[in-house]
Amino acid sequence: MRDARRFTRRSWLLGAAALTASACDSARPHAGFLGAMERFNLRFQRALFDPERLAPELPVEAVTPPGAFPQYHISNTVPLMPASWTLQIGGLVERPMVLTLEELRLMPRTEYRIRHHCVEGWSAVASWQGVALRELARAVGADPRAGYIEFRSFDEGYWSSWDAPSALHPQTILAYGMNGMPLAPEHGAPLRLYSGVKLGYKMVKYLTAVNFLPEPSGGYWEDRGYEWFAGV
Repeated sequence: MRDARRFTRRSWLLGAAALTASACDSARPHAGFLGAMERFNLRFQRALFDPERLAPELPVEAVTPPGAFPQYHISNTVPLMPASWTLQIGGLVERPMVLTLEELRLMPRTEYRIRHHCVEGWSAVASWQGVALRELARAVGADPRAGYIEFRSFDEGYWSSWDAPSALHPQTILAYGMNGMPLAPEHGAPLRLYSGVKLGYKMVKYLTAVNFLPEPSGGYWEDRGYEWFAGV
């Protein structure tokens, strides 16, 4: 029964997100009926969210074959890592940091193999390797008043903001590896956000900055009418 309830909940949330996305008015994405549904979905999903419940780990046989895991970016061509790339971490923190990829690799490593869910209805499986965001939050001394975390990208300015409980979930990581290999440009190299608790469009690729904030800052798709919480 527990698995059946989980499937029903996930199916409902995916359907609600898809309905919101398909019906949105880009000129007034948070007004009228859609705005009311967004507020209802936000309250409903926050009530259901368990900050310690883990997405199920899958066997290696479930991994989507190479080249079959869909690739998305906003830029006209695949964004490539700038020569001077670093990750900036700031906002409401005691110790702002600027980290290189090598420094991130020296931090405690997290790895898991879970299913990716897209608002368009498809799913895929990969193994992800990286640094848990909660480790970075501890390292920078994140302020408890930072109820939201913003993720910025060099993919045409793509960004998203998350609620802190989701961002600090054990399976939310800054991933530098996929299926045991360095992250490829098509999948967000050198660093992307990945999690077991959100739909795909929340998982910002080509990361450049992580900011701890007192209020949400929207997002690329969220500001165009996609639902903000987007939980799975």
